Amino acid sequence: MHEDTIAALATPFGEGAIAVVRVSGPGAVGLGGRVLRAARPVQDWQPRQAVRATVVTADGAGVDDVLATWFPAPASYTGEHVLEISGHGGVLVAQRVLAAVLAAGARPAEPGEFTQRAFLNGKLELTQAEAVMDLIQARSSLALAAAKQQLDGALGRETMDLRASLIEVTAQLEAYIDFPEEDIDPDTGASLTARIRAVLDRVGQLLATADRGRILREGLSTAIIGAPNVGKSSLLNYLCGEDRAIVSERPGTTRDTVETFINLRGVPLRLIDTAGLRESTDDIERLGMERSRAALAAADLVLWVVDGSRPAAEAGAAPGHADHTNRLLVIHKSDLPRHDDWSGSDGVPVSSLRRTGVEQLAERVRQLALGSGAGIGSQLPAINARHQACLGRARSALTAAVEAMEQGIEPEFVAADLRAAMTAIGEVTGRIDADEVLGEIFGRFCIGK
Repeated sequence: MHEDTIAALATPFGEGAIAVVRVSGPGAVGLGGRVLRAARPVQDWQPRQAVRATVVTADGAGVDDVLATWFPAPASYTGEHVLEISGHGGVLVAQRVLAAVLAAGARPAEPGEFTQRAFLNGKLELTQAEAVMDLIQARSSLALAAAKQQLDGALGRETMDLRASLIEVTAQLEAYIDFPEEDIDPDTGASLTARIRAVLDRVGQLLATADRGRILREGLSTAIIGAPNVGKSSLLNYLCGEDRAIVSERPGTTRDTVETFINLRGVPLRLIDTAGLRESTDDIERLGMERSRAALAAADLVLWVVDGSRPAAEAGAAPGHADHTNRLLVIHKSDLPRHDDWSGSDGVPVSSLRRTGVEQLAERVRQLALGSGAGIGSQLPAINARHQACLGRARSALTAAVEAMEQGIEPEFVAADLRAAMTAIGEVTGRIDADEVLGEIFGRFCIGK
């Protein structure tokens, strides 16, 4: 437990219906008694029941009429004594309430310190603590579902299950180390190797979700590429639901990239409208086209936009777009008669004028970005960059362990690789306890017998 008491505004800064000041630490009760005037002292309040009170300064001046709620440890978010003061939502009044709390003995909380204390006090494991911010920052329904899944402990349960499997294998190997006269027979060796491989496969499956996790958290970088006047800016405006880019019949209107963030039916996209690619002697337009090519090279997804009413020869294929891993043909201006060159094409017909085709486009984007059946519920949790680094080290150690087993190397070296894998996996949730292996040995193999 921490010895100091922290406080901070728990609601966004600015005007609103209410503003909540959160206090956490051993001094929360005494602090409440100094800043709150109510019918009963704070220590006599019923836990988790709001009480009407008045916030007062050190000299007794009233600041705000509030509702305050008391959460005694350990049944609170942080696992410590917590006091939440809900007052009127305004910039000045919220600042005055927080100032009164700080003057009464609390110190300002550091960024993320409430959740950090929740982790340190065992209320959350590390992946759940990270999920709190993912939940707050989610900008699409899929990102929200993924954050909620992680907050519910899905990734923590998966990694703890992996560690438990490795603990069992390591305990069995270390039993052979302690009894060197007992060689590992071929059948046992094959069984242990198979169990390590099974964990290795599951680690690989988790690592395969890294790109999906990045997309859900950061958005899919999507470049809109095509010749001038095929309707790239119109498509951007249609998908955004507002005029974000200038639309003109004059070629070369878009001379720089225009970037915006949208939620396309649950998939977060960072849309980049680019300058039309064509031969030009205009230095500024050519600079814009260079930026278009750079956006194409860096994009996760390319929407190649063509005018479906014009022949393919006039489509203005963007150099390099055909080689892009994720490329989706958008047959724009589908409200006009389609040219025969596009008959039988697998492109998505879209009309920005009549506002049609977005549902089919969204489904194709979802399949390309997240895979078919791209729901969240039945899939493994989408890991972040930190998880990826930890699991990458675990995969390397497990691969070395499998190779050592297959080559008949002494079990001490295999056990060392497995311990390294367990440490790396444990770092995902912040749980590292080598004594678990010793407990497994005593419980299963009766070494002290």
